[in-house]
Amino acid sequence: MVESLGDYFAAADIAGAPVPPPGVISRAIALQGATCALAGAWGTTSGTTAYNENIGAMQITRVGSRRVIQLGAVCAVIMGLIGKFGGLFASMPNAMVSGLFCVMFGCICAVGLAQMQFADQRSNRNIFILGF
Repeated sequence: MVESLGDYFAAADIAGAPVPPPGVISRAIALQGATCALAGAWGTTSGTTAYNENIGAMQITRVGSRRVIQLGAVCAVIMGLIGKFGGLFASMPNAMVSGLFCVMFGCICAVGLAQMQFADQRSNRNIFILGF
């Protein structure tokens, strides 16, 4: 839940949208809980969550449009159903994938640290959370 909460605020910041109000956050967390229950009913071993990788992709591309993200998700599902695309991604050199991950997770860290400007920097609790 904490990861998802941070993702909601980071996505709003990247897209230039206002901070999500408490009602929106409550509905998002409730929907996440419902999808986790549905995933458990289907017998999967992991629940669903918001992914930091998507926030990193938004930061790198500077695209925050909901329609573009939805279209990208549909394309990813379609490509996942066609084996040739899986083979294409499996053939990528490890060094290339590692470089992409370094850039993406670097952007995720930068967005997270940028969110710290809204926290009390003199609070021992906040310093502990950042250091943990």
